[in-house]
Amino acid sequence: MDLETLIEERTERDRFMADHYASPIPEEHRSGFPGLAYFSPDPNWEIPGVFEPSVPGKVAIPSTAGSASDYTMLGVVVLDIGDSTYALTVLDDGDGGMFIPFRDGTAGKETYGGGRYVGIDPSPDGTVVVDFNRAQNPYCVYDEDFVCPLPPPGNWITEPIPAGEKMYEPPVTG
Repeated sequence: MDLETLIEERTERDRFMADHYASPIPEEHRSGFPGLAYFSPDPNWEIPGVFEPSVPGKVAIPSTAGSASDYTMLGVVVLDIGDSTYALTVLDDGDGGMFIPFRDGTAGKETYGGGRYVGIDPSPDGTVVVDFNRAQNPYCVYDEDFVCPLPPPGNWITEPIPAGEKMYEPPVTG
C-alpha cells in the first residue's frame, strides 16, 4: 500500500470539497469544513481480481431519482471477498476511466445506504487491484440536488468493507 499517496489523495479531495467551485457540498456548509471522514487505511482492502472486458454497451442503472439512466458497461471484475466470489459490473465514468458502484455490509450504518464508488485501472493482461481504501461517496450524499447511479443488484457485497469514505454528516446550522 502506498500510504503517502492515499493520504495525499484524501487531502486533495478534502481541499476540493471545501474550496472548489464545483464542490458538491453546498456553500453554506463549506465554512469550517473539517474534512471527510474515512476508515483507517488497511492494505487488506486492496483486493486482487481479474477484469473481464465486454463489448461496451448501454445498461440501465437505477438512480437516486427513482429512475434509471443508461451507462456504458465495460465488463466485470471478478474477485473474492470473504468466502464469496463476486462479478462486479464496471462502468465508464464518462471521463475515460472505469468505476465500480458497490454497496456493502456497512451501507446504511457507517457508509451511505445507496452505496459508494471505487475507480479501477486494469493492467493490459486483465489483472486489477480494487483498492477499497479509495472508495468514495457519490455527490448526492453531499447535496440531494445531484442524481447519482446506484449499484446494480449484482454489485451488492454482503460482507462489510470498512475502507474508504464514511457517511458524510453535514454541519448543524441554525
